[in-house]
Amino acid sequence: MQKILTKQEYQKYVDKKSPNSKLFRNIFRAFVVGGLICTIGQFFFNIYKSRGLDADAATSLTVMTMIFLGALFTGLNIYDELGRYAGAGSIVPITGFANSIVSPAMEYKSEGYILGVGSKMFLIAGPVIVYGVSVSVVAGFIHYLLKSG
Repeated sequence: MQKILTKQEYQKYVDKKSPNSKLFRNIFRAFVVGGLICTIGQFFFNIYKSRGLDADAATSLTVMTMIFLGALFTGLNIYDELGRYAGAGSIVPITGFANSIVSPAMEYKSEGYILGVGSKMFLIAGPVIVYGVSVSVVAGFIHYLLKSG
């Protein structure tokens, strides 16, 4: 027969079994790695600007470069290790978005290019894209109404 635990006994059991959180260490790692990724992005932006590109072109090239690096490091299984070390510090910048697209594509590659890679590639990033596009449409409509009114 099973023993029925009281709320306090159950909470003690959960506290005993739950791992201790190393909150400050995790925050520090996320801050340092996220900042490092952003610093690398700024480095590329500065290089592109010094080559005579205007701000819009330099920004576009920087974004493409960071997405490429995120996808490359995901393919080489480096980004996953970085994620284990840095936590949220690795998913916030644009490289984390590239990782969220490439990871499922690699995982479902064995199911084929159409039913595997093609259908599962946006498994994680799809809702983010849909939300972003939807909010952009609403914001654009509001902006249009305010401009024309």
